[in-house]
Amino acid sequence: MPIDGLNYLRGRQGHYTRLKLFILKRKNFIRLSGLMAGTGALAGFQSLHATAGNACSTAEKNLRNPAIHQIVPITRDERKERITRAQRFLLENKMAALIIEAGTSMEYFTGISWWPGERTMVAIIPASGEIIYICPGFEETRFRELITVGQKLYIWQEDENPYEQIVLALKEAGISSGKIGIEEQTRFFIVDGIRKTAPRLEYVSGDPVTIPCRMFKSEAELALMQKASDITVAAMKTGISNLKEGISSDVISAIINKAHTDMGAKPEFALVLFGESSAKPHGSIKPQQLKKGDIVLMDCGCKVEGYCSDITRTIVFGAEPTKRQLEIWNLEKKAQAAGFAAARIGTNCERVDEAARKVITDAGFGPGYKLPGLPHRTGHGIGMDGHEWGNMVKGNQLLLQTGMCFSIEPTISIPGEFGIRLEDCVYMTGEGPKWFSQPAIAIDKPFV
Repeated sequence: MPIDGLNYLRGRQGHYTRLKLFILKRKNFIRLSGLMAGTGALAGFQSLHATAGNACSTAEKNLRNPAIHQIVPITRDERKERITRAQRFLLENKMAALIIEAGTSMEYFTGISWWPGERTMVAIIPASGEIIYICPGFEETRFRELITVGQKLYIWQEDENPYEQIVLALKEAGISSGKIGIEEQTRFFIVDGIRKTAPRLEYVSGDPVTIPCRMFKSEAELALMQKASDITVAAMKTGISNLKEGISSDVISAIINKAHTDMGAKPEFALVLFGESSAKPHGSIKPQQLKKGDIVLMDCGCKVEGYCSDITRTIVFGAEPTKRQLEIWNLEKKAQAAGFAAARIGTNCERVDEAARKVITDAGFGPGYKLPGLPHRTGHGIGMDGHEWGNMVKGNQLLLQTGMCFSIEPTISIPGEFGIRLEDCVYMTGEGPKWFSQPAIAIDKPFV
């Protein structure tokens, strides 16, 4: 889909998916490790296993739903179309090629999921011609098993310079001068190695190619994101059904992650916060045990065939909500609805944030990002990465267009009390936004 390149660069906001997920996963690992430390380690593990096992009955009901298993991967033909689209953007931006390291964009264009280790492995999309791969020699057999698009493969041995193979591949593709686009997640040592080996080439950001390719989702991509969302809803229901007094947040996280796995998804994160900790949007390192009357905030997501979900619900456990809890929950719901209403084709992304934030500041919170109030942007883009381009934040003039996907999650954080977040993701259609997950109905009805 056509889009003005300058608007992309103006509208692009930094995303930090890998950092966020690493932090959340590391926190969960550290907490669970702590639970199992010392003389009570075995008993703690058995208790965790038993509680997670009790969750299976709910997860098994979800597993019996045949729709859960109707997952259709991205086809080879669609990946070829993506490469063709990238080549069109390369030509429009006067780039000779795009270099992509192992990571999300590599998987997007080729279907190859490869961990970015210390050995250089890249794909090259030339402005015309076949995609090219450069791979460590001892990985050749395994790598060839993964290739579904293209056939050109250059290998380098342990005692060789991998960047010479990259330059050779470019030269044999007819590229010895001009601009080379570098995909944003390509690490510095790779870029530096290529630059030193071929100093006469010009190295530029590949964003004008990769962003317009990945930002707008196809029907197949939307279907996978919908599947991921459906599975997360079911997993969160399993977590909620296992809340009980005295249980730790880590145990509930483990239950939700297990439910994701049982339904065929890859769990990405299950942030569970009780009481005052819910006022910290990305959680606390302090151990948490559930008490009656506590706010419970769950922020969870998974991947299905590489595509993400991201949903947050906030409820009150084991007691009627207080007047204060109910008041803030209803204000949060009103703010989320305002953000949704502002999301219209041709409207700036910042309008979504402005509309949701106004509801909260008009109620006396903030202003701006001040606490108590909404301390972060109202939403982030989402797709193969949990946080992608197209953030709903002040200053983002990018226009909403069909196929864009993003969250609407205007947290209300009140330090020392609690936090309320309702988060659902939408995709833009010609008629406006559509929810991947239906918003919560009431504080005691988190799901439709």
